[in-house]
Amino acid sequence: MAQFASAGVSNWPRDRGCRSSIRERPASGRPNFGGVLSELSQGRLRKLEIGETWEQALHMKKILLIVLGVLMVAGLVTFYVVKQQSGYTKVLTSKLVKQDLSTVVSGTGQIKPTTIVNVGANVMGRVTHFYVKEGDLVKKGQTVAQIENVQQLANVSGQEAAISAAKTDINSFIAAEKTAEANVERAKADLEQKKLDWDRAQGLYQAGIMAKQDFDSKKAAYDTDLATVAQMVAQLNQARAQTESARGHLQTQVATLRANQDMLDKTIAIAPFSGIVTNMPVKEGETVVTGIQNTAGSTLMTLADMSVITAEVKVDETDIVNVKVGQPADVTVDAIPGKVYKGHVTLVGDQALLRSSGVATSQSTTGTEEAKDFKVVVTLDQPSDELRPGLSTTAKITTAHKNGVVSLPIQALTMHAPEAPGSSSGKVEAASAPTPGAKPAPEQQGVFVIDKDSHGKLRAKFVPVTTGITGATDIEVLSGLNEGTEVVTGPYKTLRGLKDGSLIKRDTAKPPPTPTPGNS
Repeated sequence: MAQFASAGVSNWPRDRGCRSSIRERPASGRPNFGGVLSELSQGRLRKLEIGETWEQALHMKKILLIVLGVLMVAGLVTFYVVKQQSGYTKVLTSKLVKQDLSTVVSGTGQIKPTTIVNVGANVMGRVTHFYVKEGDLVKKGQTVAQIENVQQLANVSGQEAAISAAKTDINSFIAAEKTAEANVERAKADLEQKKLDWDRAQGLYQAGIMAKQDFDSKKAAYDTDLATVAQMVAQLNQARAQTESARGHLQTQVATLRANQDMLDKTIAIAPFSGIVTNMPVKEGETVVTGIQNTAGSTLMTLADMSVITAEVKVDETDIVNVKVGQPADVTVDAIPGKVYKGHVTLVGDQALLRSSGVATSQSTTGTEEAKDFKVVVTLDQPSDELRPGLSTTAKITTAHKNGVVSLPIQALTMHAPEAPGSSSGKVEAASAPTPGAKPAPEQQGVFVIDKDSHGKLRAKFVPVTTGITGATDIEVLSGLNEGTEVVTGPYKTLRGLKDGSLIKRDTAKPPPTPTPGNS
């Protein structure tokens, strides 16, 4: 074996030459099989394989050295980065800006008209015809339904005939009255003539020219005409009394006709105001009855006055204290997306409503504690024909608004207890023992601002702040901070555990995008 190895080493040039001779091909392109067999016979093929293995080992050694060098460099870089970042807390920051802030209170409910009336049946009968259908717009005074009216129409017709007969009777009584007046005038004329004859007869009788018989005849004729006049006057008075009585009966007949006409009019349903038909519980051909509201068969239809439309919503009890009459509101309707209706608060309820049942707490007999809401009515400034009673709606009421105020993100606010005297970040000092029975210092509301120490390193400094109105994502700063101040806004867990004076580092990594609905 040693001889074979030494022979391989001593014959290394010949081996390389042998290898090259094996790889050589004649001009014809065919391998030189005779040379190969000659080499095999001399034991040189084995020496050729040992030389190739040695070259491969040298090549692998170089590769391993290169990989080892790369790993060492990477380890050094990682160690340096970790060492540089040790003791720092990555935080998200934001700068305070001036902007317009609005405090908005939301409530959900439904669209309701200010006036909604059930048109009921005033008489009992079968509905013969409806002139409108559900959803139609009607005008004030428009006929909307007809109830069977045969009996009422007959009563009106009979009464009209009775009135006509009464008027005829009155005319006849007036004619009789005229006749009686004529008889009175004639009787008075005859009486005048008889009086003249009686006066003349008295003179002749006193002169002895007229006989006693003729004198008595003149006196009897005068007395007769005097009685006739009295009789005619009595007949005239009687005719006048009959005329007045007939007129009184006519007024009674007219009043009866008015009552019958009213009963006939009640068989026709009239719209009391302009609005929209929202409900028709009775079908054509069914019988309706008179009765109180909400009685089955007594309501023909429901009319809603859509000239003034409101959104009746429920507001949580924690927000109702900020809602006042007159505050502006934006109303959106689920059935009409993308459209906002302007309105204002016109009513703030003073009765708490149970969220589960909607019953007022004053009417509830149970003592269950649960969330409560309050009714708020928002009147729309410009009603639309697209709106219908009962549509689900959301009202966003602006309870406060300020222009150009310094504001900070709400998530930057935190509660922080002031540190005990003698403690200092970055230094280890002996702290005095707490006084027995001493109460811990109350937590303060504030933010952590970005501050640089004497070495130029960033540290978190807690600053108490006073806040004002709250917007959707920001809150007003009344005191403690100025515009442009950089504050720590997160992450939430880091902010809750952050200490005053802690070393910090701005986190420049972009947050992951918020997934949008419909995208996976």
